[in-house]
Amino acid sequence: MRVRIWLWSLIIAFAVTAIFLPFLIRYFRAHGEGQTIWEKGLSWHEKKNGTPTMGGLMFITASVVATLIVGIWQHVLNGSSGILLFTLVFYGLLGMWDDSIKVFNRQNDGLKAWQKMLGQIVGAIVFIIVFSYEGFSMSLRVPFIGDVPLGVGYVLFAIIWLIGFSNAVNLTDGLDGLATGLSIIAFLAYGIIAQHQRQYGVMVFCLTVVGALAAFLIWNHKPAKIFMGDMGSLALGGALAAVSLLLHHELSLLWVGGVFVIETATVMIQVSYFHITHGKRLFKMTPIHHQFELDGWGEWRIDLTFWAIGAVLAATGVWAMW
Repeated sequence: MRVRIWLWSLIIAFAVTAIFLPFLIRYFRAHGEGQTIWEKGLSWHEKKNGTPTMGGLMFITASVVATLIVGIWQHVLNGSSGILLFTLVFYGLLGMWDDSIKVFNRQNDGLKAWQKMLGQIVGAIVFIIVFSYEGFSMSLRVPFIGDVPLGVGYVLFAIIWLIGFSNAVNLTDGLDGLATGLSIIAFLAYGIIAQHQRQYGVMVFCLTVVGALAAFLIWNHKPAKIFMGDMGSLALGGALAAVSLLLHHELSLLWVGGVFVIETATVMIQVSYFHITHGKRLFKMTPIHHQFELDGWGEWRIDLTFWAIGAVLAATGVWAMW
């Protein structure tokens, strides 16, 4: 039965995305709903101006549809499935709001930082309420130590975790296909762990996301025909954090999603160094994938290198948790 669940989760999500995404791209192009590239960014990115965005709408929809179909059909739809679907959709809608402001105002600025943060906090609080209602542990699993009870502290940790990783994937989504490929790798790793734990509701969700993203990558790799937008990146990051919490392997995401962590860390280091030194920069540009661009690397080379690193981290992470 597990093989059948794996196959149908991947196939249905892939098919829904592959069939309907071309129609979505044509619709966005016909209505001029494209990305406005940041004018202070890299000059060679200007040719991407006007590329349709909010592609996350398609793979989020495909993931929800496939999770419901397979979950009901195989009798594995449960509270974990519901909370993951909520997280994916909620953070997706928050990102859609942000993208819509950019598209309609023809600018690169969307929601104000405090508005986005408030939305992320609200989503995290709802997640925690349902999480606690479902009876999940409020202890943090620390490698080589075991479960450490945090009580109310776990609530704060979970909020930081959801916000942090939704922003981490968002920061990584700066090159064609980069965040998509890394997300495929991370969700596949957690799908394997979920199967090992017999958490089939979580497993189905992870695999439907993998299937939907695999189809999305066909149109998202360089040169991208559509971007996932904040709608896609915030949803994927929030969902990854939620999966790690539900599998009770929270800190594993620092390793399995290590490239996301590195990308975010370089931004934090750059900002801190800039303020401490009153205007000096440690990197040419962050997130770190832009540093490699300025060093002469092409997008494909960066993508393949980062994907390879992500695959190694995910594989060793799964092996360590097995």
